[in-house]
Order: sequence, then C-alpha cells, then structure tokens
Amino acid sequence: MSATTSSHLPLRTVPFRAPAARLALRSESPSAGPAELNGAWWPRSRDLASELADLADVLDPLGGRITRIAVNPRHWPILPPKVYVNGHVVKVGWFTSELDPHKILVLSATAGRWDLLVIPPETSAPSAAWLMAAASASTGRQSTATTLMTAERARHGSPEAERGDGSGSGSGEDENGGAFSAPGYGWSRQSAVGM
Repeated sequence: MSATTSSHLPLRTVPFRAPAARLALRSESPSAGPAELNGAWWPRSRDLASELADLADVLDPLGGRITRIAVNPRHWPILPPKVYVNGHVVKVGWFTSELDPHKILVLSATAGRWDLLVIPPETSAPSAAWLMAAASASTGRQSTATTLMTAERARHGSPEAERGDGSGSGSGEDENGGAFSAPGYGWSRQSAVGM
C-alpha cells in the first residue's frame, strides 16, 4: 500500500480578524512614570473580564504578555481577582484613592507599564475620538485621565464639567496648574486600533 501526496493542496481562505479592542497608543514605548498617559482604551462594556481579552490581543504582541492590571473600582461593577486571558492569568488589583477612576494600569513583565485613559463605553464616537487623540498625543503636554474627561465634558457644556466628576482628582487643570485646552490636531482612523 502506498500513500500519495499532492503538492497542489487547495488554497484555503482565512478571514482577517480586525482587533476588537478600540485602542489608541502613543508612538513611544510604555511610560516611565505614573502621571504619563500612554493612550486610551474605549471598551464596549463594563465587563472587565470579557473586555480584557480584547485589550490583551493588542497589547500582548507589543511587548510581552500582560501579567497584572490595576483599576479604580468606581466604574467597574465586578472585579475578579484574576482573569484568564489568551491562555494565561492576569491578576487584577484595585485602588480607590491611589488610582484615577478614569485610568487602567496595565503591567507586563517584559515591556513595563501602560497607563491608559478608560473611555466610558457609552461615550459617543466623536467624543471618544477626541479623547483617544488627546490621550495618545506625543506633544509633550500630558494631562491626567480625569482632566481629559473633564475637558471633554466642558467642550459639550455638560453639567458634570462645571463641578468635576466627583472623584476629587481633576479640576480641568494640568499637573502644572495651567488650564487644559483641546489638542490642535485632528484624529484619524490610522491612529487608533479597532475603531
């Protein structure tokens, strides 16, 4: 009995799967300090366990697997102690006063850390685009996550902008006490992943 092999195997179409995470990152490597934002993440829900898998799909190949995250529990209704993501475990920590409620800290053993603005899932597409562009700008002028959220609300005359968001950590000023203004550049689909 002999086996025959064919060198002309039929070609198979493999569908392209765009990254599911809506993410914009600065062009530089992850930050060296806790005040610096590396970009913005716009999850589709407040289900941290399911949203983290999409975020890891994008960040893991950029510099090593995500091993830990830290969030402020204010905007996440359920905080599991660990989440299984892409075949490995990500430990979840939470801090109420030490971490900006609009930020997620993502740690990788090899790449360091990413400090990302978390844009609420219910945010409109134009507002999210502005926030993603502002958080991922490489202009040298950095603002906190809450400052960016307050600035976006102020752009639309939202009542929350006048009194802040209640977190006590943002007042519409940057770290040096100067008023924050919108970035003077546009946003494009090329600057974000998964939009």
